[in-house]
Amino acid sequence: MKRNPVIPYLLICVLGIVLVFFLSVKGLGDAKEIAKEKENGGKEKVTEKFEPEAFAKQTCIGCHGNNLEGGAGPNLHGLGAKLGKDKVKDVLANGTSGGMPGGLVKPENIDAMADWLVKLK
Repeated sequence: MKRNPVIPYLLICVLGIVLVFFLSVKGLGDAKEIAKEKENGGKEKVTEKFEPEAFAKQTCIGCHGNNLEGGAGPNLHGLGAKLGKDKVKDVLANGTSGGMPGGLVKPENIDAMADWLVKLK
């Protein structure tokens, strides 16, 4: 007795159609969720507390060394006595011509970072 060679292809075709149907239904559900997010302005309150020390360990040690005591960039200890908080904020926001890039710290975090750097002894 011979088997019909068309049966496997029909099964694959039916499986594909069912899969397309269910994925379409899933997409409609996702579209409704996206529409709800847009109605809310797409902004959910995510408040991450800015940690200057953690930020420095991630971003600044590449140029200023592991202990921020200098490397390719200058020593950051005692910076408050040398420059003052306003100058530190300016450097964080705008950078320097000596190689410090501006904009590494988000504008809303510049005050916290400057306070932490000024207190660094």
